[in-house]
Amino acid sequence: PLPPQYGLVFDAGSTHTSLYIYRWPADKENGTGIVSQVEACSVSGPGISSYADDPAGAGASLKPCLDRAMKIVPAEEQRKTPTYLGATAGMRLLREENSTKAEQVLAEVSKAIGEYPVDFRGARILTGSEEGSFGWITVNYLLETLVKFSFAEKWEHPQDAEVLGALDLGGASTQITFQPGVPVEDRNTSVFFRLYGTNYSLYSHSYLCYGRSQALKMLLAALHQASSSAQISHPCYPKGYQENITVAELYNSPCVRAPSSASPGLVLTVTGTGDPAACGAAIQRLFNFSCGAQRPCGFNGVYQPPVRGQFFAFSGFYYTFNFLNLTHQQSLSEVNTTVLSFCRRNWTEVRAFFPQDLKYLHTYCSVAIYILTLLLDGYKFNEYTWSNIHFSRQAANTDIGWTLGFMLNFTNMIPAEALRHVKGHQPGLWAGAVSFLVLAIV
Repeated sequence: PLPPQYGLVFDAGSTHTSLYIYRWPADKENGTGIVSQVEACSVSGPGISSYADDPAGAGASLKPCLDRAMKIVPAEEQRKTPTYLGATAGMRLLREENSTKAEQVLAEVSKAIGEYPVDFRGARILTGSEEGSFGWITVNYLLETLVKFSFAEKWEHPQDAEVLGALDLGGASTQITFQPGVPVEDRNTSVFFRLYGTNYSLYSHSYLCYGRSQALKMLLAALHQASSSAQISHPCYPKGYQENITVAELYNSPCVRAPSSASPGLVLTVTGTGDPAACGAAIQRLFNFSCGAQRPCGFNGVYQPPVRGQFFAFSGFYYTFNFLNLTHQQSLSEVNTTVLSFCRRNWTEVRAFFPQDLKYLHTYCSVAIYILTLLLDGYKFNEYTWSNIHFSRQAANTDIGWTLGFMLNFTNMIPAEALRHVKGHQPGLWAGAVSFLVLAIV
């Protein structure tokens, strides 16, 4: 038999980067070509968008994971190993702030990867719609709702398989993608694929700035602007917690606008008050939930049909709920009770209980309430549809995220009868241009 093939995809997120190493049988036509994840290598340090003033540092940061991959992929397979880097909302924000710096960072990571003996096919910033759509493909590929290997030893579309929706929460954006029961009425949120001979018409939207880290930043900025002094009471942080942050550090993102009166060097003192009701109210104010009369919406006026079917919630949704031990299909009332009781604990109690999670420990209450607000008031899940949400990190021993769906698409591992352009692409964006895309936004 032919040796297996490998593929490498860097997920360059807003807060960190991971390199995913995938493997599959070379003769994928015979059908056992389910792609498996060999390893996920976590790049040390922050996301590549943090290297705006030191682009070479972004390239250098990737080397230990590339070295690791070269130990895993056999030497004779390396030159035919397709390798990609996709950057998400952290780089979308940097591009908004300073497109030259964003290009320099991408040039430096490309240069670093180009020094390795792989089939490097380019580094670029994914659109929010691609990020959501590729996450949806990953979930449904791994759970075999798209295609199954039958007893007759051929790939076939599973009869009556219900496709799953995908909910992704990153550091700087959040994505919702699902197959609605009605035609999607808004071209900007409509995605069409043909996969394995079946047409899929999906709804997908990405909300920039509504990822975990940027939402916490918007929350702190709102609390700062409501307080007339350098002392900020934070209802979502545990009572007894205190931190200092400068105005410049707080307002270092396009998601928040500094008031003109604030001097950048001013040090703000943030003190937790552990008040879940006030926390919920402050988080509500980050969203505009009014829809206007004409059509259903998510939030901030973005069209969204009613959620339908089962959903997988991964990334930040999973990590936060897993920390609170809420990933076992608990009822909404149980989730609410657990979150409230956690939010009422003071800093001393929380620290004694969870000594291993100190870095993010003070944020779990705010992120949990943020997630509940986003899912219930934003995406309009309710107490009945709550049980359709499955909080998961992996399926089939593979991390759930956009990277697998992306690689399946760009290596043409999904037979594509309808290759059409995604809006906003120039052909030839990839070095060694790959035949373009299974995913078309119609």
